Amino acid sequence: MSLSDMPGAAPDPARASLAAEGPTAVALAEPERAVRPVWIAGVVLVNLGINAAFFGPIQVLLGQQAAAFSEGDKEAILALVTGAGAAVSLVANPLFGAFSDRTTSRRGRRVPWVLFGAILGAAALIALAGAPNVAVMTLLWCLVQAGCNGAYAAITAAIPDRVPVAQRGTVGGLAAMGQTVGILVGAVIAAAVTGNFAVGYLVCALALLAGVVLYYFRNDDVPLPAGARPPFSLAGFAKGFWISPALYPDFAWAWLTRLLVNIGNHMVTLYLLFFLKDAVHLEQTQGIAPELGVLILTGLYAVMVIITSVIGGRLSDRMGKRKPLVIISSVVIAVASLILAFAPNWAGALLGASVLGIGFGCYLAVDFALITQVLPAALSRGKDLGVLNIANSLPQVLAPLIAFPFVTMWGGYVSLYVAAAVIGLLGAVFVVKIKGVE
Repeated sequence: MSLSDMPGAAPDPARASLAAEGPTAVALAEPERAVRPVWIAGVVLVNLGINAAFFGPIQVLLGQQAAAFSEGDKEAILALVTGAGAAVSLVANPLFGAFSDRTTSRRGRRVPWVLFGAILGAAALIALAGAPNVAVMTLLWCLVQAGCNGAYAAITAAIPDRVPVAQRGTVGGLAAMGQTVGILVGAVIAAAVTGNFAVGYLVCALALLAGVVLYYFRNDDVPLPAGARPPFSLAGFAKGFWISPALYPDFAWAWLTRLLVNIGNHMVTLYLLFFLKDAVHLEQTQGIAPELGVLILTGLYAVMVIITSVIGGRLSDRMGKRKPLVIISSVVIAVASLILAFAPNWAGALLGASVLGIGFGCYLAVDFALITQVLPAALSRGKDLGVLNIANSLPQVLAPLIAFPFVTMWGGYVSLYVAAAVIGLLGAVFVVKIKGVE
């Protein structure tokens, strides 16, 4: 396989000479000028809107709609809908990233897909409110996933397109802040509609559309000349989603470390409700309903993520180093797991959630900056980041499979959280294998 066969891959040597000057150089050059605050605000708002539209339904609205179809089968319906959506997200992110890499619109490579993704996701959310049966509900949620992932793939690729390396930790931290605030906004929307999921879907759709307005009008997206786009072949396009670890070892290690840290994080949060109910005995010891306990811990975690994502990203820019902070934050995440394992009480849960938020917020910002520095080619940033984002989505599938036997057969919550700590620490260890970034 040659590089020219990859979707959005670097051109062959004959084509490379075309990139030495003119519009192609502007579109693909490593950015050097710091981006404006209004551009950063646009990126933050896109991330906020996407996550509000995504997590409002995931947390509450889809469950309410499933119960409206069949109270007795609501768990199975919700599992079907969210499982199908998760499968779509695994494909949509790299696919739409690759589409944006090849786009030669006068609006640039990323803007059209941010807009298209938001419109598709919003339209599907609005239609979801009137879904007549489970099959249509599943299809529409898959379209929401496709739209949100398409917009996310494009806005994520816009950061290495336009942000210089020395500013990427700061911008990555602010983008992570936008994502976390979006999750909280989604939860507020779901709570505010008090059981009226149709209204909730409408408000989520409006949040998604509103989030892209500033970026659409105040972006610095540079058009890619048609001559800079590699010739298309279906076989080459499909092969391009395999990025050889032998050719790009730093990319492979970055993917693996992100996968491991996210698996550990998902293992911690997956059974949190049951942990509070069955291990902490929250209602008996504190008089707090486990559902309220989850909300308190999630809010505490989110606040810490918001704070440390901004601080950690800025600190990594000032240090000029990424790996030490990624390793430290991965270790902090593992410590949070051990706190929950060996302090199964409300005080331990509060401390564990705080420590987890501190570690994961810093990790989100700094690891994002790191991965933008190991991408194989400027022409394929969207596709390559989409492949890396599989390491965010795949743990949603793998973590339950890994966690279940620990909880039910291999020692319960103590063994579960110790295993989560070990997996996260492996992620920290393998970061040292990345050689091209300090």
